[in-house]
Amino acid sequence: MSTKGRVLVAMSGGIDSTVAAIMLHEEGYEVIGITMKTWDYAGAGGSKKETGCCSLDSINDAREIAVERGFAHMILDIREEFGDHVIDNFVGEYMAGRTPNPCVLCNTHIKWEALLKRADMLNCEFIATGHYASVVEEDGRYHIRRGLDAGKDQSYVLWGLTQESLKRTLFPMGKFHKTDIRQMALDMGYTALAAKSESYEICFVPDNDYRGFLKRRVPGLEEQVDGGLFVDKEGKILGKHKGYPFYTVGQRKGLEKAFGKPMYVTEIKPEANTVVLGELDDLDRNGMRVGRVNLQKYAKLPEEGLEVIAKIRYKDPGSPCRIWQEGDKIKAEFFTMVKAIAPGQSAVFYEDDEVVGGGWIEASYEIND
Repeated sequence: MSTKGRVLVAMSGGIDSTVAAIMLHEEGYEVIGITMKTWDYAGAGGSKKETGCCSLDSINDAREIAVERGFAHMILDIREEFGDHVIDNFVGEYMAGRTPNPCVLCNTHIKWEALLKRADMLNCEFIATGHYASVVEEDGRYHIRRGLDAGKDQSYVLWGLTQESLKRTLFPMGKFHKTDIRQMALDMGYTALAAKSESYEICFVPDNDYRGFLKRRVPGLEEQVDGGLFVDKEGKILGKHKGYPFYTVGQRKGLEKAFGKPMYVTEIKPEANTVVLGELDDLDRNGMRVGRVNLQKYAKLPEEGLEVIAKIRYKDPGSPCRIWQEGDKIKAEFFTMVKAIAPGQSAVFYEDDEVVGGGWIEASYEIND
């Protein structure tokens, strides 16, 4: 008989979610493991074997440990929802000249929605995952706190979770370092699990070739966009490129041309199939506009604004800025120049280790005093 309630645990077959499920089971929760089938690589025209959370091996690994540990396990096929929302958005963002952030979109609109729906059907009070983060409740509101392990912290991809989602979410990994979790797996006798390597690829692009993926998803794409122009910030033609969807703001390598000095993508103009190049300093911006905002720590930002640390990509250490709410958007003014603010990426705002909220970067600009 459960002493703490029933929890639905998302089990990818990897070490973090597996240990999370075992920990909750041992703490007295009635655990139901669930492995979500989001996508299969063969169906997308790729040649590489399925890997990670989508593979048959991972599903079998999760089920085997659940059976061994004495709790239920099920498989949920959400490939249709995943494809319609995450993959279509991924392609659409590149076609619009932006750089997508599919993991955030998947967490916010696919995985948590699917988990909560199934949790309600199974009378589960809670859901849990193996993310390195924590949930904090303060004055009736819930927000994310960074994981204890700074190198594994995943708070950046969780800014989109709603109050209802956060209220019911458990993150057992948030108070541990990755080395602790590997040792736990070894102590439990799961040597192979402890040795599993990390995957940093987009799950539906396991060969890490997003250009090839776009070509397979959009028939005739190469013919549509080939022969566009590289230009400098004054509009001077620097050469031809392979097509604007194949470049991202901040990119230096893979421009297929020698310019006599390092050049970077500073802007993408999809309507003209034009990619603007510049030197490193041309990537500097100190302002940005963020849309589709989700606030966690506060219901509304103060009128005078709020000083925060803003992360503009997953591995970004963050930069101090002041943010203001303008309708359903946030305006951010950085205290120093920030490089390569890419439209389409997530901007996540922190007070110390706590997530204030986040949104999708719509534009960046330079503010002149």
